[in-house]
Amino acid sequence: MRELLFLNQYLIKYGKMMLWGILFILLTNVFSASVPILVRLGLDEALKQSLWITGRGDALASSLIFQTALAFGVGILLLAIVRGVFMYFMRQTLIVVSRKVEYDLKNRLYNKYQKLGESFYRKHMTGDLLSRMSEDVSNVRMYIGPAIMYFANMIFTFVVVIYQMSQANASLTIWVLLPLPVLSYSIYQVSRRMNLGNKQIQEQLSVITASAQETFAGIRIIKSFGMEATFSAKFQAEGEEYKNRNMKLAKINALFFPMMLLLMGLSTLIVIYLGGKEVEKGAFTPGNLAEFVIYLNMLIWPVASLGWTTALVQKAAASQKRINEFLTADEHQEIAGKPFVFNREITIDNLNFTYEGKTQPALKNISLTIKRGEILGVTGRTGSGKSTLAQLLSAMYYASQDASRVLIDGVPMHEINLHDFRRHLAYVPQDVFLFSETISDNIAFGIETGELSPEELQKAVKAACLDKDIPQWPNGLNTLLGERGVSLSGGQKQRVALARALVKRASLYVLDDCLSAVDAETERQIIEHVSHWLKDATAIVVAHRIAPLRMADRIIVLEEGVITDIGTHDELVLRCDYYRNLNESQSAEFQ
Repeated sequence: MRELLFLNQYLIKYGKMMLWGILFILLTNVFSASVPILVRLGLDEALKQSLWITGRGDALASSLIFQTALAFGVGILLLAIVRGVFMYFMRQTLIVVSRKVEYDLKNRLYNKYQKLGESFYRKHMTGDLLSRMSEDVSNVRMYIGPAIMYFANMIFTFVVVIYQMSQANASLTIWVLLPLPVLSYSIYQVSRRMNLGNKQIQEQLSVITASAQETFAGIRIIKSFGMEATFSAKFQAEGEEYKNRNMKLAKINALFFPMMLLLMGLSTLIVIYLGGKEVEKGAFTPGNLAEFVIYLNMLIWPVASLGWTTALVQKAAASQKRINEFLTADEHQEIAGKPFVFNREITIDNLNFTYEGKTQPALKNISLTIKRGEILGVTGRTGSGKSTLAQLLSAMYYASQDASRVLIDGVPMHEINLHDFRRHLAYVPQDVFLFSETISDNIAFGIETGELSPEELQKAVKAACLDKDIPQWPNGLNTLLGERGVSLSGGQKQRVALARALVKRASLYVLDDCLSAVDAETERQIIEHVSHWLKDATAIVVAHRIAPLRMADRIIVLEEGVITDIGTHDELVLRCDYYRNLNESQSAEFQ
């Protein structure tokens, strides 16, 4: 239950509705407990009348018994109707509260996801994120709604019913309740096993969800390698493990419910035997005995539901623990800090950066100054730290000890309002992501107003050399893309992402090898347009190819996270072996 204390804030938020719901539960039980009283009174009255009219056998006697049964029957029916009305309001308040909490919790988790940094997403799979937002939140909702409702109903039922039973016969009530301590101990023992079982089930469900998501996302690769059977076998094995864990928990539940019914049946036998003895002595009326049996039957469902409620609570506790792991994850307060001001330079002072979980630094002793309006080229071998530097300058990765080494106009990155910073930033990563919207919507994505003039759209399309591709698309720029832009080629995706960055008219551009899938001639045309577009902006251009680097004012060469050289294109051709070899190997493309 410790993990579920987090939900108290929502119980307080919707406290008024919860109190109304609890009140309706109490009223439901009060009217339910009144039915056995009417049964006792009606049965005893009918027995008195039957003794009075014994031997008469006339029509008047039969009519009197019928009227008595009808009067008490109508009374029982009215009580049942009133009970049903309050039960309806009970569900309409408590179940609605659970849906409101589910809504709030999903939004809170979704907003938290958006605030967490790149390092978080490197450690957690998409399927796991979705599982916690869907399955785990749904389990928590079952605790807030049905579990609390049935538990409160059980408490009120026990209080009201046991009070009424003790008023009728205190000694018999004690005998009836003797099996309950055994039942309570059994519930305690079983609930511990339920908690562990539910935790294991939720963990395996996340594995299955993540596996399915990864399979569907990479279905083209799977098909191209003919690996469908392998992935099917893998998914089947994960499903088998999920089934086994559920079966193990089902066996616990299968033992639990019959045990409860056995103990409640034992109580019924005690009532009939001891109550019958009391009737023989004249200390108990047949109506009292019938009343006791009905009261006992009223206790059977709350006690039986206790096992189900316990399972819901244990499942919710396991799920809430998984949710809390994400809600309490460290995040940088992106909206705090100073407004973004960039008038002079970006300074990197002896920067070292190591990815979480890694031992080898990705960047070592990086010191660099980027003037406003300058285009800086970044190149180096694969794994040299180029993308890491680009992501740090884009604040995609955040760590205070490293961000303090990156200063914009003398202000450390971690002291800047990152929301404001990203409003002035246009970032094109290596791994291009497009939304399942139209091409024009994807290009206009970075515009705060969401509206892009046709003139600006056409300029960006021409700058990214997309104008030649428009006739290929059924509806031109209004063509709806599939998931992650599946209907476009790799080069088209990169050019759409570049156009998306250009229309933003940012003051700082970070282009991370964004033309790697474009042919040499198209690349040359794009560079001509982009160099003009970036005339008044600052840009960091990461590339393996010489053409994009030629438009840079300065170029740095990285090797195993260290800057090994820095200079213009002509300077590096003369003194840097790596850059000279790179230039010579690609020079044929620019003849």
